[in-house]
Formats: sequence, C-alpha cells, structure tokens
Amino acid sequence: MEKWISGERLIQRFEEWAPKKLAYEKDKIGVLVGSLHKKVKRVMVTLDVLENVADEAAEKHVDLIIAHHPLIFHPLNYVRSDEGQGKIVTKCVKHDIAVYAAHTNLDIAEGGVNDMLAAQLGLTDTEILQPTYHEPLYQITVYAPESHAEAIRQVLGDAGAGEIGCYSSCSFSVKGTGTFLPQSGAQPFLGKIGQAEKAEEERIEAIAPDHLLQSIISKMIKAHPYEEPVYQAIPLKNEGKAYGLGRIGKLPEALPFETYCQIVKKQLGLEGLRAIGPADAKVRTIAISGGDGNSLIPYAKYRGADVLITGDIYYHTAHDALLCGLNVIDAGHYIESVMKQGVHDYLTKVIAEEKCDTEVLVSESVTNPFHFVV
Repeated sequence: MEKWISGERLIQRFEEWAPKKLAYEKDKIGVLVGSLHKKVKRVMVTLDVLENVADEAAEKHVDLIIAHHPLIFHPLNYVRSDEGQGKIVTKCVKHDIAVYAAHTNLDIAEGGVNDMLAAQLGLTDTEILQPTYHEPLYQITVYAPESHAEAIRQVLGDAGAGEIGCYSSCSFSVKGTGTFLPQSGAQPFLGKIGQAEKAEEERIEAIAPDHLLQSIISKMIKAHPYEEPVYQAIPLKNEGKAYGLGRIGKLPEALPFETYCQIVKKQLGLEGLRAIGPADAKVRTIAISGGDGNSLIPYAKYRGADVLITGDIYYHTAHDALLCGLNVIDAGHYIESVMKQGVHDYLTKVIAEEKCDTEVLVSESVTNPFHFVV
C-alpha cells in the first residue's frame, strides 16, 4: 500500500534545513497559495513560479510546488484569471496545487543556494561573506544525584549540548548537597513523604544552541531519575553559529580574470556573462552570491576577494567596483537555478527517511527571461 507524506510534515522537515528565522524580515516566504493540510503524492521544485511552471505542475498532477522566488512578493490589488499573476494563482487553486517559497532563508542556510554555487565552482576553504544571523546560545544547568550524573552528561552530549568549536560534549560539574521535603502526592526518588531529605548531587552545566534547546531539555527530563528535575536555561551573550549571505573561497591557483570568466561561463552553463575589471588581473580569492549582489561589493572587497560573482549589477555599482579595485562577474540572477537539483536531492532523502512513496520532481520549465543575441 502506497504511503504519502503530509504537506505539513514535508515542510517541517524542509525547514529543519532552511528555517524561516534565517530569512530577511520582509521576505515573502512560506505558503503563498493553497494549503499544506493534505497528502502530497508529487512535489515539484522550481526557481520561479510562472505560468509555464503552473501548467507543467497541473499536467504532472503535482500537489505542492516548492520555489525559491516567491510567486507573490508585492501585494496584489486584484486576482484576475485572464492576466498577470492572477492567471498563475487561479491555475494553482483550480488544480489544488499549493505553492511554498523558501527565498533568503534558502540563500543563507548551510548547504543552501550559495553553498551549492560555491561547490559548483569548485571553491575551497569557503566561509560566509556577510554574516546576517548568529544563533542564540543558552546555558543549561541541571542538578542530578551523583549516581546518575554521568548518564545525564551523556544524554546532554548525545542530544547536541556542549558543542564548542571543534569540541563536543563539553560540560562543567560541581558537587554539592541538595535539600528537599516531599509533600503529599509526591513520588520521590529519594526520601519519604513529610521528611526533610539531603542528597549528594552534581550541578551539570553545558551550552545549547537555540534550535536544539527544547529537544535537549526533553531528553534530559526523560533520562532524569527525579520526579521534578531542577534545571535552568539561561540566555548567553556569546554568539552562536553564524549564518549569512554569500560565500568566499579559494581557487587552486591564481588565474587571469579573462581566463576565469570563461571557466565560470562553462561551470555555470551560461550563454554569456558581463565582466567588470581588467582582463589581465590575477584572481584567486572568489566571492559568490546568487541573486542581486550589489550590496555585497564592499563586503567582498573588505574580505579580500579578487572577484565577486553575482547578478543584477547596476551601472553605477559597476563603477564603484572599479574604483575600489574589485573585479565583478555578473552571471545573471538565473544562476540560482542550481537550487532545483539541490532541493530535489534533499527532499528525496527526507522522503526515504520518512519511508514514503512521494515523488520529487524537478521542473523542466525554463523561467529565465533573458537570452543573449550575438
């Protein structure tokens, strides 16, 4: 008997990779058309949701479209079935196709659009170009009897607490004496109802990232012998793991800029590109960002990049890049289509883990509005 994953569960698993909290504040992400309250037999991944994509989804009996670019970014004054975005929305509603968008959160996510592009270009030693978010950290403190302290430490470490740099399962403990008085109705691990009790305990401390906090606490409580474990979760000023736009990395060796332009054109499968800067300049440190990268020129220069690869560069921004000595490759916005195969692969893994029969498709529709005339 075939088993289909629910829309809610599929997106829940997707957002483990690209959580909404990573997105820019006013970004239009999430469910834009339809509902996730249904079984998903077929999900299709696309860069954009245009009319040809909606037609393809309808022909293939797709239940859910996952797109990078939001179908509805600016508010619609009306929805007409015969023109504009209304045609696309109407077709999706008519065929019960839900549309979900993961935009800047998928750009910023680890392994997301910019990491996909960096990998396609063969960059090494990659780092975030512009940090935009640091995950909050908490100090978890729990009191446990000495007999169970080691087991509690193990549970905390296995659940993801205590990760500091390249070290895992880091914790601090100090021994002390706990006191308590079991009241009527209690089922104490130690002592008797109505009698004051003392216990030799350990205070165990470990750092926990925000996205694992509730899971760590839940697993700790389950493993704790006390009926009412005493614990704290205190926010820290320390900065947690960084997330951000763009990536910066290295080439194996320095190359003339013009030579590297030809390599980028081939690696990204481009008809052509726009190049800014001296053709004979030697380049090795490469910054890349999918989409509109005009705002990243100062970050790329500050981080020591020889070249910024991005899209949608404005005329005067190109002059600014020349003035600061940064070469730029405008490879176009469509290079973000790399996300189609990347998201397909991730969802295929999720479906396998969920032991479902849902099919994951990559849209075959071309949504690039530009072509080169030579």
